Amino acid sequence: MKKLFLLLISFFVITFYSFSENTIELEGIYQGENVFVMNPFSATGVGFCIFEVTVNGQVTTDEINSSAFEIDLSVLDINEGDKVTIVIKHKEGCTPKVLNSEVLNPKSTFNIETITLAKDGTLKWSTTGERGELDFIVEQFKWNKWIKIETVTGNGLSTLSNYTCKVDFHTGENKFRVKQIDYTKKARYSQEVTYTNLAAAITFTPGDGKKATDKITFSASTSYEIYDYYGRLKLKGKAASVDISSLEIGTYFLNFDNVTQTFEKK
Repeated sequence: MKKLFLLLISFFVITFYSFSENTIELEGIYQGENVFVMNPFSATGVGFCIFEVTVNGQVTTDEINSSAFEIDLSVLDINEGDKVTIVIKHKEGCTPKVLNSEVLNPKSTFNIETITLAKDGTLKWSTTGERGELDFIVEQFKWNKWIKIETVTGNGLSTLSNYTCKVDFHTGENKFRVKQIDYTKKARYSQEVTYTNLAAAITFTPGDGKKATDKITFSASTSYEIYDYYGRLKLKGKAASVDISSLEIGTYFLNFDNVTQTFEKK
């Protein structure tokens, strides 16, 4: 009787240990790629660490009793662009490793259907084919570079989506575009749209090489950047004048309107 009692105690201890679990949860977007997992032995050395994998609540039929296996999403009722939740259940004392979880990250796949720019500064674009929510970055070309001016959150839908953003014009030709950057760190761009602003070019004083002391004044409100001789950004903003009293004596590069000029701080 004593031996039977000890045997039952051992059975319950082993059973409890076998079903004590931790979980790894992955959430993302199905991009047409499968997930690969390294599966170590359990802490007891008997069997493997993982004992169940579910995708969107459905237990998979993947062969998990091996040191490495693939979670095959292609055989499930999931379309590219659908949200995916993967739960990996494993025993205590061991930790599986997901090798390529980044394949569930949103990917930039948008197609521009239309992109327009109105004279009141309204930039509109429509897309199809998005997979996952990624920001659209609105950029304007000035001072010989593309500058980020606004961020608009994408809705991640494959169907038609419409977006709007207000932008400011400098004088002369204006160019704008939108882009997305996904986990690959590569940017995906729209085509450019342009608008010509016929307003008089903005000037500043003291200009023409004259030395400034405490303030620079523009002929109209404008976005500006001030860099020192070593290319370090010192001041930026949008205004009709700039307090430069904090700057050290020296030569500075001034970006404003759509031009770059220099001035001397004395």
